[in-house]
Amino acid sequence: MTASADLSLGARRSDDIRLVTAVSAAHFISHYYMLVLPPLLAFVRAEYGVSYTELGLTLTVFNAVSALLQTPAGFLVDRYNARLILVAGLLIGAAGLAGAAVIDSYWVLLAMFGLMGLGNTVYHPADYVLLSRHVSPARIGQAYSVHTFAGLLGSAAAPGSMLLLHSLFGWRGAFLGAAALGTVVALVLLTRRDNAMDPAPSRPRTGDAVDTGWRLLFSTPILVSFVFYLLLAFGNFGLTTFGVVALGALHGTPAATANVALSVNLFMAAIGVLIGGLIAARTARHGLIAALGLLCAGATTLVLGAADLGALALIAVMSLTGVSFGIIMPSRDMIVREVTPPGAFGKVFGFVTNGFNIGGILSPLLFGALMDHGEPRLVFWVIAAGTFAGVATLALMPRRRVA
Repeated sequence: MTASADLSLGARRSDDIRLVTAVSAAHFISHYYMLVLPPLLAFVRAEYGVSYTELGLTLTVFNAVSALLQTPAGFLVDRYNARLILVAGLLIGAAGLAGAAVIDSYWVLLAMFGLMGLGNTVYHPADYVLLSRHVSPARIGQAYSVHTFAGLLGSAAAPGSMLLLHSLFGWRGAFLGAAALGTVVALVLLTRRDNAMDPAPSRPRTGDAVDTGWRLLFSTPILVSFVFYLLLAFGNFGLTTFGVVALGALHGTPAATANVALSVNLFMAAIGVLIGGLIAARTARHGLIAALGLLCAGATTLVLGAADLGALALIAVMSLTGVSFGIIMPSRDMIVREVTPPGAFGKVFGFVTNGFNIGGILSPLLFGALMDHGEPRLVFWVIAAGTFAGVATLALMPRRRVA
């Protein structure tokens, strides 16, 4: 290989690293913003004198706006500048947090979380467009894994840091601190003007407009991908939200032990994502990797429901469940990429990742009802059933790109 070729490869690698770092920072913020309120619920509730139900409505509004508008945002990202749209989403989210902090009104709080939901709509479509279009094919699996890892890191960082900021500046100061963090990431992205992040917008030819529009989203591969994301959301939300209380009700597991097991599960999921990225970079059999991960996650979930495990065994099984779910994620994204036509990454990823938003709305209702009816074992059975159903969706997935 010549010296000029070595320099060219080195430059491409550096471009990929800078792009993945910038996009992953935005994904960190998106997950961070989803969890700014839960650690501070008691403090906000006490100040406004509202019920937890009324305060929980803010999160419902956030998710509902995201679910309703994320797919249209994907159309915009495909047509216009993905980097600038991502910057706009970051600034809108930061503005929503700042507004909620400085204006003393519950109704404004509700409206500002709706505004944050609007900002949240751009992250997945813009992130996946930038990664899918501009990261070299040899590194795209690892890019997806780093992107997902950054989101999980944002979720993990939010509770502790928001409580720390609250202890120093109150909940309003904590909101302003989070808004400042998002603004800094937006400014970094805004100052990154290069060919890697500012390509010519993809504008479909007139004759192709229908096939790359809504009709594409209702094609079999994309609908199957959407169902796959929805099933994964049920498994993840069910275990992380109701796993602790279900273990306590079913096996009498102490809350402290169950929470430690859940924390280890989440940490191992993040590690699994990085492992999954390395695997995705070394094989084209992404469906097989995802299926094996799902089968393992489903089997370990069945064990959680069937056996009263000791503390160490519980942590070990929860760890295996977490790493299995994590390994799936880069292959999951690669599967969607493989069936997506050029110029449609924004709308397709915006549509299929909406399965997480809908899962976030429906999952608490289903698992909450199971707990209310005294069926904690069914929590684990349903999670496992959804995981095994995910294997069936992979079997139905056509192995060709939509024309």
